[in-house]
Amino acid sequence: MPRRDESSTAWGGRVPLALRVNGVDRVLRLDSRVTLLDALRDGLDLTGAKKGCDRGECGACTVLVDGRRVNSCLTLAVMHDGAEITTVEGLARDGVPHPVQEAFVEHDALQCGFCTPGQVVSAVALLAEGRATSDAEIREWMSGNLCRCAAYPNIVAAIRQVASAEGPPPTTGGAAA
Repeated sequence: MPRRDESSTAWGGRVPLALRVNGVDRVLRLDSRVTLLDALRDGLDLTGAKKGCDRGECGACTVLVDGRRVNSCLTLAVMHDGAEITTVEGLARDGVPHPVQEAFVEHDALQCGFCTPGQVVSAVALLAEGRATSDAEIREWMSGNLCRCAAYPNIVAAIRQVASAEGPPPTTGGAAA
């Protein structure tokens, strides 16, 4: 039986990986089987994205890869060589929180906070995708992010506030809030 060669990728050896994470170029040498979530948390000490279910069901690990929402627990880091990765830590600019982060605080759209980074990153993407035209649409496009504390009405209100500030007010399906 062949011996495992740590320098070989055939047995899951370390491979070089270049990422642009939160606007900073980073180079890592990782086992080819490491998930993007583990590369961010263990390799770069960016612990905002959480390891919730480790099966892509809860959305706590949501990050942006080249502007698209990705469950980072389900994708291998090596699949994203050269990609632009944005985590919740990279949303603020010059110490000023992103408008979604501010709205989450203002609307108390968090309880325990475990799901909050994934919720915020997903909300940023949802707004960029133009998928916040109604409360129903917000709920549908945020359905991949679970909150066991049931802060959903506050999450929708926070997203609605940011969407209203960015363009015409979304339809709420009822009286104005």
